[in-house]
Amino acid sequence: MLVYVLALLAIVLLLAPSCKKSPRQSRDTSDGRRATSDEVGEADAAAPKLVPSIVEGLVPIDIKLPKAMFIGTPQNIRVPNLEKPLGRPRPPFLAPVGTKNVAFGKPVASTDEEPIIGEIEMITDGDKEGADGSYVELGPFLQNVTIDLGAEYSIYAILLWHYHKQARVYLDIVVQVADDPDFITNVRTLFNNDGDSSSGLGLGSDMHYVETAEGKLIDAKGVRARYVRLYSNGNSSNELNHYIEVEVFGKPTK
Repeated sequence: MLVYVLALLAIVLLLAPSCKKSPRQSRDTSDGRRATSDEVGEADAAAPKLVPSIVEGLVPIDIKLPKAMFIGTPQNIRVPNLEKPLGRPRPPFLAPVGTKNVAFGKPVASTDEEPIIGEIEMITDGDKEGADGSYVELGPFLQNVTIDLGAEYSIYAILLWHYHKQARVYLDIVVQVADDPDFITNVRTLFNNDGDSSSGLGLGSDMHYVETAEGKLIDAKGVRARYVRLYSNGNSSNELNHYIEVEVFGKPTK
């Protein structure tokens, strides 16, 4: 019996070191000590998981901005429901790979066939600068322009510049898409800041905004359409309507 007990004790002593915990994973901390595996695990769990957008098939759309014409926060613009300036550059807008400006060079029609300044074709000519000679001036009251993309596209974003030489707020901005040039079939409203429905296009809840060189980017969420129509009804400085450029970022539908 004694021999059996001694043999059992020897086996226990031999196995004891293998039962010890393995050394804790360590990592340097900000105070110079070594972090334990528990601390490392907690830090890793709290860290944001950065997954490249290309994995999801999304990349930033290529936006080339014009030169800024004024600097600083505009003052004394009294317009209701006015959004505050972001205070920093707009973050990149992600869209499927292959998305591009499909409005470039496309035909444009307008309720004002004889603009006061400029030509309607300038709205899709690629010139986004705010200087004289780069914008179209339409008459007063409610006006619209319609872009024929020439085919149906999946539209992910619409970027528009009314006038950014001075700080202004354009009123009753409504952006719609449709399947026909008369806007009868499958009309969808993507943006509407007409807070009193004076345009007759429905009550809008989107905010007014100050025009800048960044333009106004509208998330179209991949809507399918051929025609894009944009309304406005004067601005905070006068009753006239202006357009510098409209870009429509999309891909052909399959």
